[in-house]
Amino acid sequence: MKYVSLLIFLYYLCSSCISQTKTYLVKKTDDSISITGHGSDKAWENANILTEFLHPWEPEGLPSTTFRALSSKTHLYFLYHVEDSQIITPQGNLGEMDTVKSDRVEIFFKSADEKKPYYSLEMDALGRCLDSEGIFNKKIDIDWDWPENNFILKASQNEEGYIVEGAISFASLKQLGIYHDDGILNAGLYRGEYYHKDDGKIAIKWISWVVSNPDKPNFHVPNSFGVLKLEN
Repeated sequence: MKYVSLLIFLYYLCSSCISQTKTYLVKKTDDSISITGHGSDKAWENANILTEFLHPWEPEGLPSTTFRALSSKTHLYFLYHVEDSQIITPQGNLGEMDTVKSDRVEIFFKSADEKKPYYSLEMDALGRCLDSEGIFNKKIDIDWDWPENNFILKASQNEEGYIVEGAISFASLKQLGIYHDDGILNAGLYRGEYYHKDDGKIAIKWISWVVSNPDKPNFHVPNSFGVLKLEN
């Protein structure tokens, strides 16, 4: 009986873990979306709005982050609206690496096979992007580039903060082994929020859709991903 009870307990424990996987429904759009960096295309009015971004590592003063996504036959479209009263975007002539020191939003994609590479798009308020390929717990190749002509990115700033808007071709997602025409994209949604502390120094707050570890932020781990489910 103890053995049976243990199996039942493990079953419900695993079921609970599965049910806690976060899912965002990506609605379909029949037309291509004009990427302006302002999120001005009317198609965005039909997208589901995701505001559930968390910041347990330093809970004070959490600014708003809003994410939307839509899909057509050829592209995944995404839109971030970010509340930010201190937009920090240093320009040190470091190319993509300037993004690392900048206010930014991020999208990571991974295969269902976690031994295979995962891919990161870190996009700042100036529309710059650090794209990289990684192997979990092993390496990150920052010299890697997303397949050419398969990724569009634009950004703008306003009184409330900044907007990041983009389009990713499904052809490139398939090429990278991320998408298999099954309506499922394993994706991580994140934000790095730089701010000035009282002593004048610059610090960063890490904000995530999925919290993999409440004690220490780490986005480069499989359990920081959720699911983007494409509408049939």
